[in-house]
Amino acid sequence: MPVTDPVELTRALIRCPSVTPDEAGTLALLEARLSEAGFTCTRVDRGGIANLFARFGPKGAARALGFNGHVDVVPVGDRADWSVDPFGAEERDGQIWGRGASDMKSGVAAWVAAAIDAAPSLPDDAALVLTITGDEEGDAVDGTRALLDWMDENGERMSACIVGEPTCPERMGEMIKIGRRGSLTAFFTATGVQGHSAYPHRARNPVPVLARLMARLDAHVLDEGTEHFDASTLAVTTIDTGNPATNVIPATCRATVNIRFNDAHDSASLSDWLRQEAARAEAESGVKIAVEIKVSGESFLTRPGPLSDLVSAAVEAETGVRPVLSTSGGTSDARFVKDHCPVVEFGLVGKTMHQVDERVDVEQIRQLKRVYARIIESYFA
Repeated sequence: MPVTDPVELTRALIRCPSVTPDEAGTLALLEARLSEAGFTCTRVDRGGIANLFARFGPKGAARALGFNGHVDVVPVGDRADWSVDPFGAEERDGQIWGRGASDMKSGVAAWVAAAIDAAPSLPDDAALVLTITGDEEGDAVDGTRALLDWMDENGERMSACIVGEPTCPERMGEMIKIGRRGSLTAFFTATGVQGHSAYPHRARNPVPVLARLMARLDAHVLDEGTEHFDASTLAVTTIDTGNPATNVIPATCRATVNIRFNDAHDSASLSDWLRQEAARAEAESGVKIAVEIKVSGESFLTRPGPLSDLVSAAVEAETGVRPVLSTSGGTSDARFVKDHCPVVEFGLVGKTMHQVDERVDVEQIRQLKRVYARIIESYFA
């Protein structure tokens, strides 16, 4: 039986300049490879975003192992800073170079290669499902969520899912993600009364009011961490008036706060607290403070158990490293998958993701395919 090469597929995907939300031919490439291998493929495009669903095996199978990944990438920045063509997929010094090499075209290629090779040997009652989006690096409104909505509407399912994000900080095999912190961003607008800086008593200055509020939020300890999560964090990311004049007290001032929160909180309780603090500052100062909040995702945890044990065993067997079960890092599309089925994340070393000269070791791509192949084999054993 022919063996599917994940390195060649990684290079082919990198050559597609799929800066979010443009899939730039990546999904057509994957659909062609998977269809040729006997997978049933469906484009699930929504809101101008391209997505691909693929299944080998019976629809609605009780044992349906899924994979979730993305083919969109972040912008390259200044091309002059790159030592290679960011979409050239050059192989040099034992590495593949290019945007998406680490995050996460290599992960998609490794799973696709493992799935194609494993498909002919699947039990009759088993299915392999792939959900590939072009909108993970963007707004993530019409990407994985669109795929899951479509699956619910069409009787498709996954009984467990692996997300292929790069999870290892330094060494292949060292970390599996079993959860993620939630994320929300709060936008504050303080409105006072404009005036001459020589006559501050005739104005109502929103700048110190908002600065004191931000200092109060920054000093607040949200928690000390929980069983599986580090302490939640709050970061003041900007305070700005856009005021070019030195002798004018501005009428408005704006600030932004980002919170990454563990399972001791949810977005509703944190939003209530932020609004209460803003109302308190407003009452103390007479400066009106409006708050808008955008929630990127809630915290979630797939508790250690059969799925994480299976993935850990496969990782250790192929890498010789027993992975740590972690909830660190930012958000991923696992935050959507967790409402559908149990989900864990495992992928490559992510040291160069989103950087200039992003790259990945060729041997790591092959090793990741072997890990994924072992996960598939063990899941259906």
